[in-house]
Amino acid sequence: MQLAMRKKSIFLVILAFATLSLTGQNLVKADYKPLHFGFTLGINAMDFGITPSLIPASDGRIYKADVEAITPGFSVGVIGNLRLSEYFALRLVPAIHFGQRDISYINNVTHDIEVETVKSNILTVPLYLKYGAVRVKNYRPYLIAGAGFSFDLGREREKAILLQQMDGFFDFGVGCTIYFQYFRFSPELKFALGLTDILTPLDQRGQDYVSDYNKRFTNAISRLTSRLFTLTFNFE
Repeated sequence: MQLAMRKKSIFLVILAFATLSLTGQNLVKADYKPLHFGFTLGINAMDFGITPSLIPASDGRIYKADVEAITPGFSVGVIGNLRLSEYFALRLVPAIHFGQRDISYINNVTHDIEVETVKSNILTVPLYLKYGAVRVKNYRPYLIAGAGFSFDLGREREKAILLQQMDGFFDFGVGCTIYFQYFRFSPELKFALGLTDILTPLDQRGQDYVSDYNKRFTNAISRLTSRLFTLTFNFE
């Protein structure tokens, strides 16, 4: 029963997009509005760029850190679009991203693996320059690039890894606007690269928050930068 319903849903989606190519252009004047708004929903994958310190811990062992697994998260935001010309627009897209990253530590003596989970609720405020290609019927591919600031709203102070509250980032991606009768729908794939070291050093943390057990994991990392992959679905 569930398989039949799934096949039916996929068929209806394919039929809807196929119908677009057979009909005339929808929302012909939509791209000429000087300002419009929308919202975005999607999934994300948070990652870290890790530079190991290779400094022996108090037990004499060297712990090497790496991202063990990337867990899908959820993203939601709003869109503000300012038209600059026929092909260019400025877009402000504040969004909240919920996700986590699992860091694995392996020591050079027993080779045991220990895992530290870092959960994040990140508010991003990026400003993009969008380049839209020539529209073909009800489809218009585009490129997008920009920069912005991010704010970690869910830091866990007792964890070995405490992230800095603020970071800057570059962001770029691709997408395609699909014009329906009453709205524009745009699947969009983006990659954001953090610019600063977001690991809070031990000397900047209250010692009550960090156990001796966790200190070795903090000291195992020399530099930590953020990475964020998002697949979003924009409605405008």
